[in-house]
Amino acid sequence: MAKREKMSGTQRRTAQQQEKRNRRLSGILIGVALAAVFVYILWQQTVGSPTLSAIDVPDPVLGAADAPIEIVEYGDFGCPACRGWHNAGILAQVEQAYGEKVRFVWKDFPVVTPYSPKAAEAGHCAASQGKFWEYHDYLYESTTNLRDGGLKAAAAALGLNQTEFDACLDSGQMAGKVQANDNAARRLGIRGTPGFTFNGQVLAGPPSFAQLAQMIDAP
Repeated sequence: MAKREKMSGTQRRTAQQQEKRNRRLSGILIGVALAAVFVYILWQQTVGSPTLSAIDVPDPVLGAADAPIEIVEYGDFGCPACRGWHNAGILAQVEQAYGEKVRFVWKDFPVVTPYSPKAAEAGHCAASQGKFWEYHDYLYESTTNLRDGGLKAAAAALGLNQTEFDACLDSGQMAGKVQANDNAARRLGIRGTPGFTFNGQVLAGPPSFAQLAQMIDAP
């Protein structure tokens, strides 16, 4: 009789220990689930909730896809140095001198002003109507107003479909593309704008036409 009571006590202790382990395991699983939810929410806040994947939105390009030389600009529509490089006409000189030998690619690096990220989105909204370069030129040459109203006014001045442009800009559907380009610039170690790569190599600073010509002509 005494032996049966001792075994019963052991069984109770075993059951209690198992219950404690189950509670600990449940607590760990709940903690992991809450952490996953927190990370997802933080990610959504960081990159937004665009309706288009970044890989669905091509980078704006000038020149042939098979050009042997590729120059990439990481630019910001709110950047005075970017505006200066554009207005110096260096890209136009490269196009005139080298034609289809050079492929020029625009990527966003909107770090200078609080309005730069939205202006970058606006560029892609214009690109969705086939008007990126016209919009790019207008922002650098004809306005410094990068608030939403200024960005929409630029679209109107260029004759874009205003309803489509406004819907694109207001929805933030291009935010993922802008963030992807921003991330790419940071991975390359680009510190300021305008940043440039020449056939994948990061340049020390904004290049002059003479510098680009020397690199293009190098054997």
